[in-house]
Amino acid sequence: MITRSIVVLLVCMNLAVGLWWFVHEAPVDAPPPPLETGVGGLVLLGEAELPDMPDAAELAGVPLPMPERPTCMSLGPFGTPAELRAAMNALSPLAARIQYREVPATEVRGYRVFLSAAASREDALAAARQLAARGVRDYYVVTAGDQENTVSLGLFNELANAEKRREEIAAQGFNARLEPRTEQATQWWIDLVSEPGLDWSAALGQPRGVEARAAQCD
Repeated sequence: MITRSIVVLLVCMNLAVGLWWFVHEAPVDAPPPPLETGVGGLVLLGEAELPDMPDAAELAGVPLPMPERPTCMSLGPFGTPAELRAAMNALSPLAARIQYREVPATEVRGYRVFLSAAASREDALAAARQLAARGVRDYYVVTAGDQENTVSLGLFNELANAEKRREEIAAQGFNARLEPRTEQATQWWIDLVSEPGLDWSAALGQPRGVEARAAQCD
């Protein structure tokens, strides 16, 4: 009997809640009062549309007046587009005229020590056996390509290490050669016109490998 009374009570409560939601009307927020003429509304920072931030080079887009006694120079080389962009951004506010140019270049990528090409593969192998007999290790007989029949004695990043290896081989009675390993690359230079005494090195943060060359002012 008690259980039946509890069930009937729960059913009645559910019906009451459902009826309340059916006849309930959500409250309507009153509109804010109109703003006075010339008074702007409040906008949350997160709702505002922020303008695009201009690049530093664009901020310096208006050139400085041409100096009475201009100094013209070329700065470089810059090895990557990122380095070039950073330099342009730093120098643009200081220059009356500035531009960059791309130039092909040959870069040293290391050094190789080797014995000159023998007349035949057999002669190259014979030279290799002589090296081994005198305790020389780390050599390789090149069998194809532009260096065919040479005996490679090592590839080095530092010139000092390559020279040391050549001297070691020369001490064993062999005429070893040392040559730089090069490859084609791209470099960038900046040409600018400024007031005399521009401290470009300080503006670029004392960059390594960048030099200034005097240029003709056109």
